[in-house]
Amino acid sequence: MSAGIWISATSGAYRVPVRAPDARPPDETRRGGGRLGGVTSSGEVERTLRAQLRGEVDFGAAARALVTMDASNYRRVPLGVVAPRDADDVEAALRVCADAGVPVVPRGGGTSIAGQATGTGVVLDLTRHMNALLSVDPAARTAVVQPGLVLDRLRDAVRPHGLTFGPDPSTRSRCTLGGMIGNNACGAHSVAWGTTADNVTELAVTAYGGGSHRIGTGWTGAPDGLRELVTGHLGLLRTGMPPGFSRRISGYGGLDALLPERGVRLAHAFCGSEGTLGVVTEAVVRLVELPPAPALAVLGYADESAAADAAAGLLAYGPLTVEGMAEDLLGGPAGTGGAAAGRGRSTGGGAVGLPDGRAWLFVEMPDEGGARAVVRGADALDALVVTDPARQRALWRIREDAAGTATRTPDGRMAWPGWEDCAVPPARLGAYLRDFRALLAAHGLRGTPYGHFGEGCVHVRIDFDLASAAGVARYRTFSEELAELVVAHGGSLSGEHGDGQARAELLPKMYGEDVIRLFGAYKDVWDPAGGMNPGMLVRPARLDENLRFAVLPATPFAGEVARCVGVAKCRTGGPGGAAGAGGSTGAGVMCPSYRVTGEEQHSTRGRARLLHEMLAGDVVTDGWRSPEVAEALDLCLGCKGCLSDCPVGVDMASYKSEFLHHHWAGRIRPLAHYTLGGLPGWLRLIARLRAAGAVNAAARLLPFPMPGLARERPLPALAKRPFTRDAAAVQGPVGGPVGAVAVTLWPDTFTEHLTPEVGHAALRVLRAAGLAAYVPRTRGRLCCGLTYLSTGRLDRARKVLRRTLDTLDTVGPLGTLGALGGVPGPVTVLEPSCAAALRADLPALLPDDPRAARLAAAVRTVAETLEEYAPDWRPPRLDRALVGQTHCHQHAVLGDAADRRLRERAGLVGEPAGGCCGLAGNFGFEPGHHEVSVACAEEQLLPSLRAAPPGALVQADGFSCRTQIAQLGGVRARHLVELLADGLTAQAGEGATDTQP
Repeated sequence: MSAGIWISATSGAYRVPVRAPDARPPDETRRGGGRLGGVTSSGEVERTLRAQLRGEVDFGAAARALVTMDASNYRRVPLGVVAPRDADDVEAALRVCADAGVPVVPRGGGTSIAGQATGTGVVLDLTRHMNALLSVDPAARTAVVQPGLVLDRLRDAVRPHGLTFGPDPSTRSRCTLGGMIGNNACGAHSVAWGTTADNVTELAVTAYGGGSHRIGTGWTGAPDGLRELVTGHLGLLRTGMPPGFSRRISGYGGLDALLPERGVRLAHAFCGSEGTLGVVTEAVVRLVELPPAPALAVLGYADESAAADAAAGLLAYGPLTVEGMAEDLLGGPAGTGGAAAGRGRSTGGGAVGLPDGRAWLFVEMPDEGGARAVVRGADALDALVVTDPARQRALWRIREDAAGTATRTPDGRMAWPGWEDCAVPPARLGAYLRDFRALLAAHGLRGTPYGHFGEGCVHVRIDFDLASAAGVARYRTFSEELAELVVAHGGSLSGEHGDGQARAELLPKMYGEDVIRLFGAYKDVWDPAGGMNPGMLVRPARLDENLRFAVLPATPFAGEVARCVGVAKCRTGGPGGAAGAGGSTGAGVMCPSYRVTGEEQHSTRGRARLLHEMLAGDVVTDGWRSPEVAEALDLCLGCKGCLSDCPVGVDMASYKSEFLHHHWAGRIRPLAHYTLGGLPGWLRLIARLRAAGAVNAAARLLPFPMPGLARERPLPALAKRPFTRDAAAVQGPVGGPVGAVAVTLWPDTFTEHLTPEVGHAALRVLRAAGLAAYVPRTRGRLCCGLTYLSTGRLDRARKVLRRTLDTLDTVGPLGTLGALGGVPGPVTVLEPSCAAALRADLPALLPDDPRAARLAAAVRTVAETLEEYAPDWRPPRLDRALVGQTHCHQHAVLGDAADRRLRERAGLVGEPAGGCCGLAGNFGFEPGHHEVSVACAEEQLLPSLRAAPPGALVQADGFSCRTQIAQLGGVRARHLVELLADGLTAQAGEGATDTQP
């Protein structure tokens, strides 16, 4: 064997060990997985790729940092990233890389949980260009797709024909068909419709070095030597493979599909190869018919074991899916809402709850008759049948939302992948789960199993300690013992997500050495140079190498950044994704800039990966001064959508504030940080000088933009008279009877200086509801610190917040409010962004000040205040259609359930738009942001305004949202309290106020 050494890709050169084709690799080659030769400079590889490809080639730090990880526990640093435009580009890239001895890893959505979408050579990003649905043949029930096509785009496109693609993993809104082929993905409906391999008829594959193959059924298109390999090992393929069941995904588990009696299904056998054989450039997939009226039977059982034992018996009814979960999946920090929504039977009118029990099976049947037959035949404690699609979605949401709690233990600890999808024959599931729970307990670990009980596939994330040596050692020991347990139950180490680096080392326990050698020979036929995704499946890396946590410092911020597990829900809705193609999964808020740019660096995951590499320091090398991280975070709108929409609650807005705090420490900041970031101080000064009129005139007449502001943006007009300068607003708690609850109305900066009419409307509504509303006279000393937070001036934010607490000690709810004529009550905040800052950011910034927690706990929106403290009040009936915008921070931090109920009681029909308005406080006013700001508004808000019925009211509680609607939509939006106050006017006969926008 020729000599070779490993050199980090960051060094500018690449070399891996080389061996003769039949030589058994030494340990270092087996771990590295490669047999490539030569030393090639990264610069030379990059230049050659640029010269021969039409697609993008990027060997820069940011591009590499974005793909060091997938959704697994692993991290591998690539040499560079290539986004091929077509199959010709793929062939050229594989030829160049083979000539240079550089490995290649094909990558789709990067949602793999076992490390197989990472690599040390060139990563092929197949999502940027090769993402088309090429054709659909409804009669033949087939479609031709490119590998980067997002699954939900395919499903949405064929739904009008009454068809769908059967495999449907939970990541369907962002996973790609190529990735599904690579992992042989399954999903909930494989009980009826099989795995991806069962639904692929033909594949176009390009091999390392550039050879092309078109494979389907039969030997046509097979690489040289494959037929001879199979013919020479027929006995081993027939007797050496473990007994087959539907979820035997591990290794090259479909290799026995090449047996003559099984039809020599080349495409089937290729599925599940995890990018180790070649790159799929096109696929012909089979479609299945959607049942016109499926029905859902939900069965309750005494415990998880009872539900698992019952699952296999339900297969005789022909279900579309049999999903299982236990009550511990409903608990914990992230699952509180789901538990509250899910437990207990509804007696009518509301959301349907779960049946009685402590574990449940969700059994979807093609029709109502089938569902009722399941209920009659099942030995369950309780059951219900749901035929209404909306009620079915509500129940499935309980199941889907509860799955998010698997990333956290009930005590709040993070739980990690690694053993996410083991599968056993369904008849063995109950016994396996009992043994699995016992093994967890023996190692002092916690996890919450759930999953595809009808196929014996169990999902679970476990609270491994992967940062300490002792924790990693426990991870290895547990993994070895769990592999033996799975095999003892006749199961597969992977049931749908693939082995990757997490389990490939343990495959000999499942298959035996003879089959493992056959797997190696199979790879060598397809990839004799060993350049396709080395380290996966055969000659694998160790399961405790390359762990992504090992490179991070032991700091709280690093722990926060590591929370991103990479499942990429933040990639839903970008251009070319499900929502971008008119899909049904894009109504959230998370990552507005990603939704309009489609760039990974603008997703929550992408930004988290860049921060991770910044802390690691070997790819992004400038630390807190990193220009790569600064560029990615520049288009973060601080919407906090990720805090609620991300399954693990990544808070990128807070991470951005922390980064900016360090990035600009000791340096002159951008001018916008002083103008927009210091807005409360400037507005107080203008009010003190009584100069609002002069400032308004100057803003209209100046021939150039205000310094530090976007030239495309007109400045909002300042109020001539600040809100708290009106004596009626601050004379004390008035409006309610003696002993009424005293409500402190927070004089936020926007209400005080820009829209005092909102404050006056709120006072009227609160007092009409019988509450003693009060505005503290503080001379502008109350501030939530929001603008300082958004610009990363954290020291200033803390100073402002301490001043706020000190002020409230003497004039507000933390001090003498109870002596001012009422019972101490809530602090009602009109501006959602200010309410969110007080409720979430204040206690985080001042954790050692007990006053911070007390104030945060007292914060309420107007709707929450009315519902909690004036539950019997009946708002005026407006009986109008409604459109508008739900503020991002309301969606992410505060919640809008009380607002929805208040609107319903007032007769307002319709819902404000989702998404983000795009202005986002200072963001849309900063230079260079206008184009993205407008595109964000066009994503959901502006289309909803254009589609509004005549005479509809426009509601937006956020000042930024109202400003964006006025400037881009040309209509006036109102705060909800303004609409209610107008209704009170009309109701009292004081003269109708025009409520038209």
